[in-house]
Formats: sequence, C-alpha cells, structure tokens
Amino acid sequence: MAIQRRELLALVGGGVAAGLSGCTGLLSTGGDGGSGNERDDDESSASIAGEELVLATTTSTYDTGLLDEVNAAFEENFGTPVRAISQGTGAALETARSGDCDVVMVHARSQEDEFMRNGYGINRRDLMFNDFGIVGPSDDPAGIGGSEDATGAFQAIAESESLFASRGDDSGTHTAELRIWEAAGIEPGDEWYLETGQGMGDTLNQASQQGAYTLADRGTFISQQDEIELGILVQGPVEGGPEILANPYGVLAINPAIHQDVNYQLAMSYIGFLTSPEGQQVIENYELDGQQLFFPEALSEDPDFEQYVPEGWQPDDADN
Repeated sequence: MAIQRRELLALVGGGVAAGLSGCTGLLSTGGDGGSGNERDDDESSASIAGEELVLATTTSTYDTGLLDEVNAAFEENFGTPVRAISQGTGAALETARSGDCDVVMVHARSQEDEFMRNGYGINRRDLMFNDFGIVGPSDDPAGIGGSEDATGAFQAIAESESLFASRGDDSGTHTAELRIWEAAGIEPGDEWYLETGQGMGDTLNQASQQGAYTLADRGTFISQQDEIELGILVQGPVEGGPEILANPYGVLAINPAIHQDVNYQLAMSYIGFLTSPEGQQVIENYELDGQQLFFPEALSEDPDFEQYVPEGWQPDDADN
C-alpha cells in the first residue's frame, strides 16, 4: 500500500525554484556585511514549521539506533520531525521511485548510481562508512577464522557446504554479498544456502540459531552481539581486512522534477545537516558498548566530485 503523502506548503506556487531558494535561506548563516539576501532566522524556521520529512533508509541505520540519534539532532535544529521507513536498500529505493519519501539514506553504490541515472535522485552525498564482516559459529566448520581473504572464505564455505544465511532481499548487504560470490566464481545455491528474506538483525538471529555463516555490517553486529552466538571470523577494512568488505553510505534527495510533491526544500536541509560538521560529529560520536559504529565521510580536504554523480559518468561531449 502506498504511503499517504501530506499536503506540502514549501513548494506550493513556487515550484522547484522556491525549494532551492528556501533551502539556501535555511542553510544561510546571515550576519552583517552580506550580499543583501540574508533572511531573518524566524522567517527561515517558519518556512518548514509543522512539516514532516519522510526518510527511506536501511535496516542497519535503524537496528543500530543511529537513526534515532541523527533524527533527534535534526529535529532539535529545525523543529521538524522525521518519519523513517526502515527497509533494505532495494526496497528503500523503490519507495523513493514511487515518490513516497523525500530523501533516501542507503548503502549500495551500484543501486544508487542506477537510481540517479534514471533521473529519480539528485544531489547525492557521501555520508559515512563502516564495513562488513563474515561472521559465523565458534566451531567454524569451513575453517575461515582469521583469514584476510573474503573471496577465499566464501569459497571455503561453499566447498564445505557449510550453512550460509543470506538476506536475499536486494538490500545493500545482499548486494555486497553477491559481489563477493561473483568474485569467488561461485553461484550459491543448494540446501546449504539459506535465503531469509529478512533484515540484518533477523538474519543474524537465524544464523545464530542454525549455526550458519552470514555477512553482516559491523554496526548491526555490534548492536546484536550480546544476543547471538556468532563472532566475526573475517574482518573488514576498518580492522585491516580486505577492501571488498567496505560499506559506504550515501544520502540523496528525490528529484522534484520527477515527483513534484516531494519536499525538496526539507530534504536538502536534512542532507545539509547530516553532511555538516555538526551532523558528522553526531555520527562520529555515536557508540554502543564503547565501540564506534559508523565513521563520517562527508567532510574532506580533497572532495571527490564523483560522489555527486553516478560512478563513471561522463558528459556526452567532454569538450563542452
């Protein structure tokens, strides 16, 4: 069932230009000696007062508790609540394609690029990262513990036909898992390969109950580790492991040229806050059991232009 959209005030009568203008005003610091375009702080706040931002995001940001932290900080700054829809990346992007959210926070770059190429997304920003780990039971029937080779670990799991629990849900984690199977030259299947069709937390619980391996993002694993009997057997790059286990997150607005009823002004305020020094500090400071779950990536002394466009994109005529 499609999510009911609310009546929007910011874009009525003003179109996209009004959204852009309002966004600039919201993010402006004002002050003396400006260009004459400064707006009163009360007027800026009033332009989004009483509205609601709809965010489609991954289960990992929800399961770890990070979402509550960043959304509370945004609401404190802007006085605007965030309604979050927690889904796998594929489902979150499908929600966005239907125009049923204003902004998306996901972690599957290939899917994000396709989303942008098809015109649904705009103003993508690198946001943060952590990594994946290959987790499994303490008896480690495939003998992968301590390996620094993720593809070799997957090959060992397949060759030993040890149980492997896959999310199987087109999520960012599932996309990363399939990339590793492809690199290992294996098409997983048969009885040893279990597709849960569930989020990361539920998949970890099922893997624990059945003594199976699975691929898990570090944040969700840390948040669940006291409730499961699994350990990280192959570490990702945060702990010096292979780069194929990297897990970057992006945030992007829904294109108002495709869905005119999205709240582009508020979406850009959200993106601007999360990628600001204050928003990045909230992400960096968030911990569970004394462990940092996510690492901010938006601020850089050497900005990467390609974070704003699909990877590998080139204009039709490079000379123009």
